[in-house]
Amino acid sequence: MRLVLAVGLCAGIAATIGFSQPDTVAAQEKKGDKKAVQPNFDPPKATKPDEATLKQITEKTEQLRKAIAALKEKEIPGDVLIEVEIYLKAAENIVRFEEWYHTNSGKWALTTLDQGLARAKQAEDGKAVWRDAPGKWVLRAYLAENVDESIQPYTVLLPHDYGKDPQKKWRVDIVLHGRDASLTEAKFIATHGGAAPKDLDRVVVEVYGRGNNAYRWAGESDVMDVVRAFFRFEEKLGSSPLDPSRVILRGFSMGGAGTWHIGLHHPFMFAAIGPGAGFTTTRGYVASLPKQLPDYQEKCLHIYDAVDYAENAFNVPVVAYSGEKDPQKKAADNIENALKAFKEPLKFTHLVAPGLEHQMPKEWQDKAEAEFKKHLATDRKSPERVRFVTYTTRYYDFGHGDIEALDRHYERAVVDSRWTKDGLQIETKNVAAIRLLRAEHTFPAEIVIDGQKVPTKGTQPTAVALFLTKAGGQWSIADLDKWQGDLRKRKELQGPIDDAFLSRFVVVKPGTTGFAPGTDKHATASVNQFASMWDRYFRGALPVCDAEVVGGRAPENLVLFGDPQSNPLIAKVLPKLPVTWTKEKLVVNGVEYDPKTHVPVLIYPNPLKPTRYVVINSGHTFKEADLKGTNALLYPRLGDWAVIKPAPTEKDPAAYEVVAAGLFDENWQFPKKK
Repeated sequence: MRLVLAVGLCAGIAATIGFSQPDTVAAQEKKGDKKAVQPNFDPPKATKPDEATLKQITEKTEQLRKAIAALKEKEIPGDVLIEVEIYLKAAENIVRFEEWYHTNSGKWALTTLDQGLARAKQAEDGKAVWRDAPGKWVLRAYLAENVDESIQPYTVLLPHDYGKDPQKKWRVDIVLHGRDASLTEAKFIATHGGAAPKDLDRVVVEVYGRGNNAYRWAGESDVMDVVRAFFRFEEKLGSSPLDPSRVILRGFSMGGAGTWHIGLHHPFMFAAIGPGAGFTTTRGYVASLPKQLPDYQEKCLHIYDAVDYAENAFNVPVVAYSGEKDPQKKAADNIENALKAFKEPLKFTHLVAPGLEHQMPKEWQDKAEAEFKKHLATDRKSPERVRFVTYTTRYYDFGHGDIEALDRHYERAVVDSRWTKDGLQIETKNVAAIRLLRAEHTFPAEIVIDGQKVPTKGTQPTAVALFLTKAGGQWSIADLDKWQGDLRKRKELQGPIDDAFLSRFVVVKPGTTGFAPGTDKHATASVNQFASMWDRYFRGALPVCDAEVVGGRAPENLVLFGDPQSNPLIAKVLPKLPVTWTKEKLVVNGVEYDPKTHVPVLIYPNPLKPTRYVVINSGHTFKEADLKGTNALLYPRLGDWAVIKPAPTEKDPAAYEVVAAGLFDENWQFPKKK
């Protein structure tokens, strides 16, 4: 997604204003695989509070519910209301999921409820007075309108003199927290208290990121959404300007992994990035990974393996940190090794603390800060030259514009673009379409791309964008709207199945009986499992809607479970999907299957709204065991399409065997068989 900042950005830290660190700090190698550095993240044993504490929690939860109901009757602004409701969500979740992972969990729940009741009282006049609190941590919230409309928390720390000088522009830090198997919303609230250091010279915003997912999928969207929400509120308040040219992204451990991938996927968002430890590859980190994955899984590792995007460090300064004896030092080592053959100039520092394991003491936080200040002292204007690498049109912003389409997904694509005294010169590899965005420069009379001169004659001098496509190796200016009418993989519409859950979606369950009892049971079990996983691990209620209610709604990706008989929306979109599916016959990729025992799974441009997806019979393709394990396991398992055979067990009623699976080609068709 392209994120345009009107004012600034974000980060965060508990304890010292540096890198927040996880409770689990020992990266343990598994026996038999000395190359693996995957930590062990077994959750702590839950210890339920005593009955008196539980009774208090129940009573205060009901009081807060009533207070919120009263605020709703007063119709106070939605952005104010959700910053009260987040306390109720935090308390309810710790009870619902029995997440009593800390001896203080019961105390944290009560404190959360007390703070929620106090805030409800403050909100009675419809104003969020708690936001104006320089010098101390403040809990805020946003509504995840771009994913599932859940309420998600984040915390903000403003300097003591924030707002006193309306002319001063503030640096903003975004720090991503580390993996914490005992993390809950209530713990997140409880561990962000106290005052800011007197000399704090920047705004700090810490992202909850929906818990522990290494800021992948909806966790990645959470980072972007927090940024939007924070800047929108600060701009609305008009208290003090934020500096969009001085934005730092940083984090440690899991937060380091998130910083590596978000920073290298979106290098033009930040003045510098500061990843500490973490991981940058799947292979070499996940101990149990097979030597060879199915081709469609292997290709999809390129989505989140940050090492594949290492050359994007050309566009953003990197201040990496590792403990000398930390197995997760390999994260930065991987990036450095990938850059050895890269001859372009870089601003890359790898701080290594002698003798230290998985920790980042204040001394080393200060050394990282000194490096950041060196980079911030440099005027960061729109760059004359950019060089951007991607493997998917999910990540498309190359600084001078957007990559709209690739020749081949999951293969390395490059755009090298530079403004010279003679105009704009662009070199590409594996790129099929780009949209150039005008910044300081106006578009010249012609653009040189891959050695070809493309005239811009006829383009309006005030045009803010130019769209170029490649056909038969030749580039030309084209009509973007007309081009988008054709069926092809393109920006933010390229799959795989899991990509649908990075943006707004709605689930439609089966409404009646389908083709066969076995496949009906599988559809029901699958949607229920998805709802449970989303609720616990992505911290939101699964957005579910009846087929009749969906109608012509456009903003969401449609996620449909069932078959053409049990779900009318499947029947409605089926004629435009590349499968044949009746009660008697199921044909996928030219192979016929028994529809009574087999189920198609796929993602495709939605025939009812071609700028959105339709997904058939799938939530996320990884499972609960992967969410409980290392975050590096959160990679796609089914590509764009699959045929599965339900194989329910007592433990997993949604279990299945993969009969066939793969990726569609660039025109959303099954690849031609060789």
